[in-house]
Order: sequence, then structure tokens, then C-alpha cells
Amino acid sequence: MSVEPFVFLGCVDLRELLPYEARDVRELLDQLGRVPVESLFCHTAAALLHRPVLSAAYPNDFAVWAGGEMRDQRLAERLAAIDPFASDSMEHVREELVAVISDHLQHFPAPAPAGPTDPFRFFQAHLIPVPTGHQARTLREFRDALAEIDISALFYHLIEARYRLGRRRGDFAEWVASALDRPEVTERLERIDPYVGSLERMRDRHLTVLTGALDEQAK
Repeated sequence: MSVEPFVFLGCVDLRELLPYEARDVRELLDQLGRVPVESLFCHTAAALLHRPVLSAAYPNDFAVWAGGEMRDQRLAERLAAIDPFASDSMEHVREELVAVISDHLQHFPAPAPAGPTDPFRFFQAHLIPVPTGHQARTLREFRDALAEIDISALFYHLIEARYRLGRRRGDFAEWVASALDRPEVTERLERIDPYVGSLERMRDRHLTVLTGALDEQAK
């Protein structure tokens, strides 16, 4: 039986500056209700592409700004706890952000920042898919290609696919299920949490699952 190959695509990230910015937390709250949903994707889920290695940093741009520019560690930690991958839409992420900031301001009115600060500037990401030259028809070929592809391909197939393309489990698990009919491997891949760590850590965790499956297959 012929297997449809998995074609690995990377992406180029072009960021467009939008006419929205916030100079304090209350302005951030106001602007969150106005910006397009694509901007929320850019500053939450897509932050993995902007900072692919700094797994110890706050996981979204709102938390980074609140902690760094506003020096509000309490708010930064609450914003960092919002997991975009646990939501079924970016509109729900917007609701969570608004709820957290509204509650924070109610209990901890934001003081004026001490000294000059950079405003939060809203961007929108435009992702252009580009070929990587890698494809796979077997689980081994898939594992070997995954070890070599550019980091942007991990973002495109694991993060972009979930929100822009509506594939809630990502392209990797989708292909293993549909093309290879390996439900046990699919289940292990689906359990990998994209919100924990960096893209490189996600690569390592996928490689661990795939190598384990190949070892079991060889027995």
C-alpha cells in the first residue's frame, strides 16, 4: 500500500506592527479588547517562534512586558499561567487575558511605572511556508528528518497547524495516525504539551517517542 509522504515545511515569520500600543496595564487591558485575534496568536502561541531557546523565560509577550517594563511580577506570573494550547480558540485566550488583568487591577491598582518604560506594541504575524527538502514515508524516515529540520518547521507543524489550520493535535500526530495507522504512537505524540519548554525541547520529546516506538517495532 502506498503511503502518502509527510512533507516538512518551515516558515518565515514576517511581523507587522499594528496601530495599537499600551503604556501601562490599564491601557493594555483596553487594547486587548480591540486588537485582531491574529495579534493574540502572535504574542502568545507564536512567542515560541520568537524565543525558541529561552525555556526559562515567561512564555508569552504579555507576561514578559508586565514583569520587565511594569515590574509587576505578580501580574506577570498570572499572565504566564494562561495556556493558549488548552483553549479551543484565540478568542477564549482573549477572554482569559482580559479576566486576569481586570481582576488584578481590581485588587492591585497599578502604580505609575518608576522611570521610563517601553510601551507594549502589538504585532501581527504573517507566516510564509517554505520547503525544507525533507519528507518521510516511514516512521524511521520521519524520526530521522525530524532530527534535522529547521526549528521553524516544528513551529509550523505543531503550533501553526493547531490555530490557523484547525488541526488540534498538530500535523505530526495527524500523519502518524492517518498515513501510518499507528494509534499507540499517535497517542504518545498527542500527550506532548507544547506549552512546556522550548521548540527544541519539543523536538527532543518527539524524538524520544519515535525512537521508543522504533525500538519496540524492532523487537
